[in-house]
Amino acid sequence: MSCDRSIGVRDDGGARAGASPGRSGAGRPARRAAPARRVGPLSALRAAGVAVEVGGRTLLRDVDLSVGVGERVAIVGGNGTGKTTLLRTLVGERPPSAGDVHRPRDLRLGWLAQDAADLAGRFPTLGALVRDGATELVALERELADLERRLDAAGEDEALALAGRYADARERYGQLGGDALDADVARILAGLGFAPGEEGRDPTELSGGWRVRAALARLLVSDPDLLVLDEPTNHLDLESIRWLEATLATLRGGLLVVTHDRDLVDAVAHRVADVAAGTVTVYDVRRPGEDGGFAAFLAQREERLARLHAARAQQDRMLAEQERFIERFRYKATKARQVQSRLKALERVERIEVPEARALRVRFGFPEPARAGRTVAELTGVTAGYDGRTILDGVDLVVERGRKVALVGPNGAGKSTLLRLLGGRLAARAGEVRLGAAVTAAFVDQHAADGQDPGRTALEEFRGALGERAGRADARSTLAAFGFPGDLAERRVGVLSGGERMRLALAMAMVSPANLLLLDEPTNHLDMASRDVLEDALVAWGGTVVLVTHDRHVVRAVADAVVEVRDGDATWFDGTWQELEARRNPAPGAGDTAAVGGSRRRSDAPARRRGSRPSGDGLAPLRRELADVERALVTAEAEAADLARRLGDPGLYEDPDAVAAAIAAHGAAKDTAAGLMRRWEDLGTRLETAEAEVAATGAAAPVSRRGRPRSG
Repeated sequence: MSCDRSIGVRDDGGARAGASPGRSGAGRPARRAAPARRVGPLSALRAAGVAVEVGGRTLLRDVDLSVGVGERVAIVGGNGTGKTTLLRTLVGERPPSAGDVHRPRDLRLGWLAQDAADLAGRFPTLGALVRDGATELVALERELADLERRLDAAGEDEALALAGRYADARERYGQLGGDALDADVARILAGLGFAPGEEGRDPTELSGGWRVRAALARLLVSDPDLLVLDEPTNHLDLESIRWLEATLATLRGGLLVVTHDRDLVDAVAHRVADVAAGTVTVYDVRRPGEDGGFAAFLAQREERLARLHAARAQQDRMLAEQERFIERFRYKATKARQVQSRLKALERVERIEVPEARALRVRFGFPEPARAGRTVAELTGVTAGYDGRTILDGVDLVVERGRKVALVGPNGAGKSTLLRLLGGRLAARAGEVRLGAAVTAAFVDQHAADGQDPGRTALEEFRGALGERAGRADARSTLAAFGFPGDLAERRVGVLSGGERMRLALAMAMVSPANLLLLDEPTNHLDMASRDVLEDALVAWGGTVVLVTHDRHVVRAVADAVVEVRDGDATWFDGTWQELEARRNPAPGAGDTAAVGGSRRRSDAPARRRGSRPSGDGLAPLRRELADVERALVTAEAEAADLARRLGDPGLYEDPDAVAAAIAAHGAAKDTAAGLMRRWEDLGTRLETAEAEVAATGAAAPVSRRGRPRSG
C-alpha cells in the first residue's frame, strides 16, 4: 500500500509497536529491551495557519495543530468536514492553500490511508510484506548476508576487516531487536486477527479488509516517529480493536488518528482536534484530576460553544448599536466624520461564527412497525457456508419480538452469514430458517450503497424505495429528517460521500414497512453525531433489531441481548454487553455470576430477580439508594427515548426554536441518564461486594447481579 510513506525503523533503540496479541486480544504490547537509540524529533509535525481548498471552496482555514513525539491526537468531526483532506495535507500528499506544515527532515512518518494502494503483489508472503516495514533491520539483514558471502571468499587481511564490519553490523542488528523481528511480526499479525501460521500465506489471496490489516501490521512493525491513521478500526473486529488500542496507547512515537470510535478516543487520545465549520479546535482531554477521553471533549466543546454564543450575542448587540447610530446620523453633516469612522470600523469587524447545532446532528426516525408474532425468527440445526467451506454448523437460535440483538465475534466467524440467513439472502445447507407470522425484514449491510443508482438524485432514489407509498408520503420532509434538507436532496448519488450514501441506505430501510431490521456494520462511514442519533432511534423503535457492528458504544447503547458467533456456533447471552463483559472479567471481590451458557433455543429467559435477603445484614440503606437511582434511571431513559422520537418527527423542523430546544433537552436527558447509569452501576458493584462479604460470614446469601433496568 502507498500507506508506508517515509516509513522506517527508528534507530534510537526504542520499543517497537508490536503487542503480545493472542486471538482473544488479551495481553499488553510487547516491548524489546534495547540500548539507547536516538531520540526522534521533539515536534514530529506542526501546522501553522494552514488553509485547505477543494474545488475552489475553502474547506478549512487557520489550522494550528502540532503533534510531538509521544503525543496522541485524535481528529473527530462530521462527514464531509475535511478530516481526511487535512491528514493528506499534513503528511505532504497535497500542498496547503495557505500557511505552513513543518515536518523535520529526519522524521520517520507512517501513514495509512483509507484508500491506500495495495502492496500485496510485491511480496511472496504475508510475513515478508509485514517485516519489510522494518526497513533498517531488513537493510542490516541484507548487509550481514553480503558480508557473510564476502567473508567466505576473503583472504586473511580482508577477512579481518570484514569481520570487524560484520561484528558492528551484528551488534547494531541486535540493539534494534532484529533477533525478535519474526516473533514481533507473528505477534502483531495475531493481534490483528490473523491465524497462527498465516505468515507464509500469499498476500494476494487476502480480501480487501485483510489487506488493510496487513498494511497496518507493516506500519506497526516500522515503529515510526509519527503514526498517521485514517479510520484504522473500520476493518477490525472487537478483539482486534481492543488489541490495537493497547498497542497505540503505548507508542513512544506520536500518533495522529482520524476516528469515529469514541472508545478509541478514550483509550489513546491526549488531545482531540474537532473539525467543524471550517475550523479545527483542539481540546486537552487528559487534564489531571478530571475525567478524560471523549466525555471531557464533549464537556469542553459545550463550554466553548456556550462562550461563542454569548460572545456572538454581545457582538450582535454592539453591531446593532453602531448601525442604529449610522442610520440616525447618516445625513447630518456635523456627524459625517463619526459616521464614516463607524462604517470603516464595522467593515473591519471579524464576525464571530458559531457552528450550528443542526450541523452537529443528523436526525433519524422510524415509522411504527407492524406488530409481528412473538417469535420473529428461528434457526433449527442450521449449517451454512460458502465455496464448500462450513461457517456455521448446527446453529439453534430464536429471536423474539422487540429484542435488540448484537452479533459479536471475530471477523470471518459467521456474523454476516447469520444475518444473510435471516434476511433470506443465503440458503442453509442443512436445518431450517423460519421467520415468524407477519414478519417483514429490511436488510442494510456495509455495501448497501453499491446498489444505489449514481445517476439519480437522493430524492429520486428515496422515492423509488417508497414505491407505491411515495404519493402518500412527504418524501422530501422525511428525507430531510435523515440529513438531506433542501438542495442536498437534489444531489446526485454519485457525488455523495460514503457516510451520506450509508445514511440514504438507512433512510430507505427505516421508512420501509419492515418490523425486523438486519444491520451489518451500519456505522461504517457514519460520524459520531450520526451514530448517536441512530442509537436513539434503534432504542426507541418498536421493532426487532439484529445488529452486527464493531462500535462498542453502539452495542452498549442498543443491545439487550448478545449473540457470540465463534467456531461455527452462535451462543446467546440474555443481557447487555456490559453485563457480558462483567461476567468474563469480574471485579475483584464481586460474586461470580453464572457463566455464559451455550446456544439456547429460547431468548425469553426469566427476568432476573433479587434473591431473598435477611433484613438484619445492615445493607438496607444501600439497597434503598440503589432502588431510588434505578427508578430515576428508568424515568430519564424514557424521557430521552420520547425526545428521540420527537426529533424523528419531520414537522418539528419547521420551527427552528423548537428544534434547538428539543436538541438541548435531548442532550440534557441523555447526560442525566448517563450519570444515573454510572451511579447505578457503582452502587450495584458496591452492593454485590458487600453481600459477598456478608455471605462469607454466613449472615446472608449472595445475590445474583441484577439486569440493567429498562424503561417502559
